[in-house]
Amino acid sequence: MQVPRDAVLLRIFFGEDEKAGHLPLYEAIVLKAREMHVAGATVLRGPMGFGRSSRIHTTKILRLSEDLPMIVEIVDAEDKISAFLEILDGMMASGLVTLEKVKVLQYGGGKPRE
Repeated sequence: MQVPRDAVLLRIFFGEDEKAGHLPLYEAIVLKAREMHVAGATVLRGPMGFGRSSRIHTTKILRLSEDLPMIVEIVDAEDKISAFLEILDGMMASGLVTLEKVKVLQYGGGKPRE
């Protein structure tokens, strides 16, 4: 699979407790991205954060939260990300979704791009 040099980074922010059907939302997003042959997806779990409610979610021992911040990042061509966004809209009840243009310098093994 080839990712164009000029690509789009999709970032999806939500709480760890979010679900899509019976699956955790992060798992459902990654499985759907794979099914749609998106170049790849990475899930990041944050040790601390807050969102619209301004409630702090943290891993600190005295304020143990089970609803920690989650971020899923996906980089691919703009048309593939646009198609994925249509599906994502039906999967999420709340959260933040951002897009930014990126330059892909290397994807997978092999020689770096020139």
